[in-house]
Amino acid sequence: MTVDLSRVHLIGIGGSGMSGVARILLDRGAVVTGSDVKDSRPVRALRSSGAHVAVGHDAGNLLLTGELPTVVVVSFAAIPQDNPELVRAHEEGIPVIRRSDLLGELMEGRRQVLFAGTHGKTSTTSMAVAAMQTAGLDPSFSIGGQLNRSGTNAHHGTGDAFVAEADESDASLLRYSPDVAVVTNIEPDHLDYFGTAQAYHQVFDDFADRITPDGHLVVCLDDIHAAALGERSLQRGIRVLGYGTTDAAALHPGIPLGAEVLSTEVTDVGSTATMRIDGRDLTVVLQIPGQHMVLNGAAALLAAHLAGGDLDRLAEGLSDFNGVRRRFEYRGTAGGVRVFDDYAHHPTEVTAVLQAARQKVEAEGEGARVIVAFQPHLYSRTIEFAEEFAAALSLADAAVVLDIFGAREKPVEGVSSRIITDAMTTEVVYEPDFSHAPQTVRELARPGDLVLTMGAGDVTLLAGEILSALDQ
Repeated sequence: MTVDLSRVHLIGIGGSGMSGVARILLDRGAVVTGSDVKDSRPVRALRSSGAHVAVGHDAGNLLLTGELPTVVVVSFAAIPQDNPELVRAHEEGIPVIRRSDLLGELMEGRRQVLFAGTHGKTSTTSMAVAAMQTAGLDPSFSIGGQLNRSGTNAHHGTGDAFVAEADESDASLLRYSPDVAVVTNIEPDHLDYFGTAQAYHQVFDDFADRITPDGHLVVCLDDIHAAALGERSLQRGIRVLGYGTTDAAALHPGIPLGAEVLSTEVTDVGSTATMRIDGRDLTVVLQIPGQHMVLNGAAALLAAHLAGGDLDRLAEGLSDFNGVRRRFEYRGTAGGVRVFDDYAHHPTEVTAVLQAARQKVEAEGEGARVIVAFQPHLYSRTIEFAEEFAAALSLADAAVVLDIFGAREKPVEGVSSRIITDAMTTEVVYEPDFSHAPQTVRELARPGDLVLTMGAGDVTLLAGEILSALDQ
């Protein structure tokens, strides 16, 4: 595909993925226009960088600069076919491409370091970026969250590497040809698109087949499905490296070991891990708690090393990494209660984050409790995993469960978050009134507790309101 990227219009430009590619286009000198349903911090940031952005969708938005764009970019999952800007683009004969197609164009000529998997893509990609920046590689990157250190989700770098997430939700990862492809884990999700678990697994095999001849597939050995992908890929002649704990590595002796987590010590601020990479032992201090983050860190270091980074400097950069927005993000303390915010929206992610929170409070030794305010995301996912969500949320000492955030889906009659709360074994409040949720959390929390707002919808807005309620 060859696309004229001189004038690019992005529908839904304020989204985490769209705003990132828009930023890179601006840095490369393109004329960027776009639209979104509401004003937002990413939209305002793009405007300040030179983008022309309209609030609301209208056919006239294609002429924000007086000229029609050379290409229109959409996220097919989020933008309906009757969107007036999309309709006009078709009428004018303007090429319409997906965000993944645009990202593929932007990565052409660079060494592609891509991170895929059901969970952990944003955190692991961000860790790799932070490590590579400290190592002086200055990669271009596009990630699904804002780095806390730099406050941005994308960058046009001077180095030869391009680091990005490879999203499997609509099979768009098959647009890329990675030199280094990391798969953190595989667990059936997005079945509204794939239909079956088998089809979901197959997309990762197809992704592995797109790795360049001299490239590497990097798989997590602690995840049985990622490890199985590695074993199948070896049989097809793909170069594979594994990463994981010593116990996991012993279960998969046929996969060459690239990074081994030798030991992990949980601290009150995160973890200290000893890893062996390329025959060298390294000590890394991770500022974000959880064993899953230790594994993500090992993947990031291995991938960054394969991209040419010096191990000592990479480890230094990873130790300085202080997180991504909405990934165990500290939002403040009020009334002696700490409030964090996290994007977890799948049972496995919820489990990992709550286990990390539990490890954190236990390391502090103050007897604090973990309280979660959770908002299920999508009716299809909630119905599919209701029992799993109930088990995961029961790891908290207390939970406030909001109603389902439908996003692109219409409500399903008779389905509410009660299908989760009715199966829970911990103290739980079903709170259908979003505006009353901060008060509900306040009534549960006591000084010393750790509160997590969690989910992929607008539950993130509650963190500040909970702090205000606690402060009263």
